[in-house]
Order: sequence, then C-alpha cells, then structure tokens
Amino acid sequence: MPLFKLRDGAELHYEKNGSGPPLFLVAGLGGDGRFWSANVDELARQFTVVVHDHRGTARSTLSRLTYSVEQMADDALQLIEGLGFDRVHWCGHSTGGAMGQVLAIDHPGRIDRLVLSSTWAKTDAFFHRLFEVRSLMLRELGPEAYLKSSALALNMPSWVRDHDADLVAAEAKARETIPIPEIVLSRIAAIVAHDRREQLQKVRAPTLAICARDDTVTPLYFTEELVRLIPGARAYVLADGGHAYPNVHGVEFRRVMTSFLLES
Repeated sequence: MPLFKLRDGAELHYEKNGSGPPLFLVAGLGGDGRFWSANVDELARQFTVVVHDHRGTARSTLSRLTYSVEQMADDALQLIEGLGFDRVHWCGHSTGGAMGQVLAIDHPGRIDRLVLSSTWAKTDAFFHRLFEVRSLMLRELGPEAYLKSSALALNMPSWVRDHDADLVAAEAKARETIPIPEIVLSRIAAIVAHDRREQLQKVRAPTLAICARDDTVTPLYFTEELVRLIPGARAYVLADGGHAYPNVHGVEFRRVMTSFLLES
C-alpha cells in the first residue's frame, strides 16, 4: 500500500500504473481514488496513471482540519513533486476539477493538459441548496441516509436500477466509508466556497471540459461557463450518464480524453 507523507506528517494513499506521460486522475468529493478503477487499466496502456485518496477520505489520513480546495490542491501538488514529476496531465472530476483549476492558475508550470470533468468555477443558488440538503442528511440522519441520497443525485436512473445490489452493499458499510462525518461536512463547505471564476482567464494549459447533459449535480451550464472563460477551452457533452458518467460511458470518456491528451 504506497503512502506518501505530506509536509505536516499526514499521508496520502496513492497508486501508480503504466508508463508514458504522467496523468493524474483526481476524484470528486468522496475523494476515493477507486472511483477511477474501471478506467485505469486501459489508460495505463498509454500513460503513467496516478490516482490518490484525498486527505480525509478512504485510505489516506483522516485529518480533522478546516478543508479547502486550495489545501486539497496543495496536497496533490506535494504528491506530484514527491513522485518526481515536473509537469502532469490532470483529469479532475467534480471536486478534482476544482483542484485542477487552482493548480492551473496558481502553479501553471505543473499542468500540461487539463481535463475538467463535471465541475464548476463558482457555485450558485442551486449548488448551495443541493449541498445544504446533503449536509443536512449527513448531520441529522447519518452516513447511510447520506449515501442513499447521494446515489440518487450522482447517478442516472437506469444505472441505479441496474446496480441496486451494489448500492445496498455500499450503504451497509456506510459508517466504515464515512467514519468521521465532520470531515465530510468540512469538505462540503470547502467546495461550496470554491470560486475561481474571475481568474480563469489566467489558465494557459490546453483545456477540455467534459460533462453529461443529464448531470443534476453540476449542470451543463457550469461546463459552458468554464469553456467561455478559459482561453481556447473546448467542451465535450455526453448525451447522458449523470454526474458519474465516467463509470457509465468509460469507453467514450477514455477515447475523448486520450485523443485530447495526445494531440501534438
């Protein structure tokens, strides 16, 4: 189990697979690098793929602190440097995309090509209300109810229909998945506070923004805004797939991203 020690002593669990240009696949709010499991092996045929569990989640240190997107991005930057990479391709999903914006703006020399997946530049009233409800579910009803409601927000209905047994099994382990609810609540507060809209014109990395048309967590208009504000950015919109579309349409996701990353 590879662990990387951060400067304050906390540890990040990470995995590195394949060879070729380095590609960081960075998960969303759940922070678990296993979000990418269905895609890693194929991508590792052409890239050195790195996934990690965010601090406060999964197999990394469960630090009790005030989380921020900048802190999450700095943790990942320490991992980039610690693994000896100068520049990396970055594919960030949701919260991982917010982290990618921070790095592309504040540390432009570290990001080669940037893929922003189902993410946003600044939250709005819809986003605030959605995460107020999710926070309330966790505080008042506990981890199982939080995961049950999250599954409905993150996934397209047909995927939920076809994976009900998997969701039931995950909900049964909810208190193992979320051992410290206060950490999740702090991470939610961090993403709600994320705002890099006025700085997006500083992004110099070639950028591709991908989303699904039926995403009800980060609706299409967030992706449209990113493409409008980042110089030279382009969009790819899937017909469906929900917020977790990489695990629904993995072949299409990998094809589109790989084509973009390997452009000369």
